[in-house]
Amino acid sequence: MIKEKNPVFIIKTSLGDIFVELFINDAPVTVNNFMGLALGTKEFKDSATDEIIKKPFYDGLVFHRVIKDFMIQGGCPQKNGQGGPGYNFIDEIDASGLGLDKIQAVDPQKGPHIYLAINEKLQYQQFILGPVLKELNISTQEEFDKQKDEIEKKIMALSVQGVLESTGYKYSEKGSAHMPKRGYLAMANSGPNTNGSQFFITLIDADWLTGKHTVFGKIVNDSMNVVDKIGSIAVDEGNIPQEEIKIISIVEQSS
Repeated sequence: MIKEKNPVFIIKTSLGDIFVELFINDAPVTVNNFMGLALGTKEFKDSATDEIIKKPFYDGLVFHRVIKDFMIQGGCPQKNGQGGPGYNFIDEIDASGLGLDKIQAVDPQKGPHIYLAINEKLQYQQFILGPVLKELNISTQEEFDKQKDEIEKKIMALSVQGVLESTGYKYSEKGSAHMPKRGYLAMANSGPNTNGSQFFITLIDADWLTGKHTVFGKIVNDSMNVVDKIGSIAVDEGNIPQEEIKIISIVEQSS
């Protein structure tokens, strides 16, 4: 199969231009959605009128969320992180390509793997222990005590992919196997298969997001300095920039 050449798009902002190479072969649904919204060739629901329209979606929007030393996020028509194009679409993530099927979910000494972002006892019970107890049909303390060794064995056999799949994520070998490293573009979401229009660009390697967000592009042409400039602006307690950083337009770079 002949691969397409990765297109390069320019995110024109009020602080300068960001050049992004899009992984069209690795995440075609995601990339085509982004390009269609950017160029005005894809229909979406206008959040103000509820009409189905077709125009450049991102023009005039802002980077509504900026977290220093983490990421910058844009693509919300309501400018508050609550809006989208009126539809959702699938994740495109290759878990085996990322090695998630071979990474042990819980290390006996270190605890849950960083990719799972489990930092509290309640989260551990919900995402690790709970599913194992359900699988073993354990509902009482007496049953728990009798099967402690089997429970431990099951937990130690869990992979990161298995735990994430139990929370609703679905993976495909046809998806993106790119990590959310510094300078990469990924879809923002509120859980499995809730992609729409919002995206973020990482300011650091964000390993804990691996397997949860489709990574579909990377910053090129030495334009990371613009991303860093946006990432260093003053924000309020809700990580909302005190000064609007506008997306003027998103256009394809001419060859």
